[in-house]
Amino acid sequence: MQTRMKNPAMVLPEALPAIQGMLEAAKAGGVPQATLELVHLRASQINGCSYCVHGGVHSARKAGESDERLFAVAAWRDAPFFTEAERAALALAEAVTRLSDRTDPVPDEVWNEAARHFDEGQLASLVLTISITNLFNRLNVTTRQVAGPVW
Repeated sequence: MQTRMKNPAMVLPEALPAIQGMLEAAKAGGVPQATLELVHLRASQINGCSYCVHGGVHSARKAGESDERLFAVAAWRDAPFFTEAERAALALAEAVTRLSDRTDPVPDEVWNEAARHFDEGQLASLVLTISITNLFNRLNVTTRQVAGPVW
């Protein structure tokens, strides 16, 4: 695969501080970093962003994730390695990432399960992380960023 162009956030560097600011705010919401990394990885898998999957695995390992759990993220519903809170976060990530797949994109069932495990600040952190991941996935997939570099 050949990259079409540099990442737009690098071409227009004024965008990068705003995106980085949102990422830092999301990290401050009180969700364990490992959970945020799992959510990032799952959304990136769904969107087929090899750049973010590759980088996300490296970031998740830095946050203490095991290979066993990382290998199972794509099949988290059937894998015994995730807590109820992580499952709720992963379900939320899938719903927010697949908005056009159903008439009720983020059903109350998914939201309420996440709200059972996370307070409002943590929910904000999860929604921001998922949304920023989707932004990066769209930038990277559109411009065909090649997996390999790690942020």
